[in-house]
Amino acid sequence: MPRTTDGDGTPVPRRLLAAATRLFAERGYDRTSVQEIVEAAGVTKGALYHYFGSKDDLLHEVYARVLRVQQERLDSFADADAPVEERLRGAAADVVVTTIDNLDDASIFFRSMHHLSPEKNKQVRAERRRYHERFRALVEEGQEAGVFSKKTPADLVVDYHFGSVHHLSTWYRPDGPLTQQEVADHLADLLLRALRP
Repeated sequence: MPRTTDGDGTPVPRRLLAAATRLFAERGYDRTSVQEIVEAAGVTKGALYHYFGSKDDLLHEVYARVLRVQQERLDSFADADAPVEERLRGAAADVVVTTIDNLDDASIFFRSMHHLSPEKNKQVRAERRRYHERFRALVEEGQEAGVFSKKTPADLVVDYHFGSVHHLSTWYRPDGPLTQQEVADHLADLLLRALRP
C-alpha cells in the first residue's frame, strides 16, 4: 500500500479506516458522509475511492479486519499441540480480548450491518460462519473424546458464548471493575463449566 509523504507517513487506507471508525462510532454509519470521512483522514475523495469503492466497503472492512485477526488466532489455537480443553479455553478467552481491543469496530458493525449491500452482507455472514464452525469443531472434538459433555448441542454452546461476546460493546468499559483479561477468563470459564461432563 502506498504511503503518504506528509504527516506521520501512515498509509492512506489505514488513515481512512481510522477516520471512518471514529466517525461511525461517534455519529453512526448512516449519519456520516464520505466528505466527513475524507476531511477527517486528510485525503481526497479520489483517494478514498481508489482504496475503497464506497462507504459500504469501508463499513465492511471495519468488521473484516477484526474478523481476519480473530480467524488467524483461532486457527493457531485450534491447530496447537495441546489438549482440546486448553485449546478451547484459549480460543474462548482470546475472542473476548480481541473484541474488547476493537470495541468500536464491534459496536459499529452490529449497529450497522443492515446497511451493507446484500452481496457484502452475504460475504460477512460466510466469514462469520467459517469462524463459528471452526470454534464449534473444537467443542465437538472434546465431546467426541469424552472431555466435554454431549448434553448440550455444540451449536447451542457456541451461540451461548458468542452471544456474550457480541454484547460486550454494550456494557464493557475500560475503566470498569474488571480488566479485559479478567472478563475473558470469566467467560471462558463459564463456557468450560457448561461443557463439564
